[in-house]
Amino acid sequence: MIVRTLDDCRKSGRKVDGETWNSVRLSLKDDNMGYSFHITTIYANTETPIHYKNHLETVYCVYGEGSILDKATGIEHPIKPGTVYMLNKHDDHILKAKSEMQMACVFNPPLNGKETHGPDGAYPLEAEAVTD
Repeated sequence: MIVRTLDDCRKSGRKVDGETWNSVRLSLKDDNMGYSFHITTIYANTETPIHYKNHLETVYCVYGEGSILDKATGIEHPIKPGTVYMLNKHDDHILKAKSEMQMACVFNPPLNGKETHGPDGAYPLEAEAVTD
């Protein structure tokens, strides 16, 4: 059994900062669960281009409001608490935050821990692992 708290993970190498977000990685590849689980904060009044070419992701909005723009279709979907979206086709998108948003995220394959978005909006398939 693995037990961690969000507060403990925030104070460790499991918290990764991006320009428009921070992500606390509660479960990672070395936990051998087959996925990784993160609590991600998207900063208010930001736009984040994302294109996960190597990962599938499911995202649930815990709090805050914004939208997700599907670049392939041009459709912009509102996001508010209780909204879930699944990037099942490696969807190229822009995540827009009107207010600060807290998101619960699941990645498959799991992240190693230190991933940040590259210039193309993707996480690398393999990256430096977190050491607790």
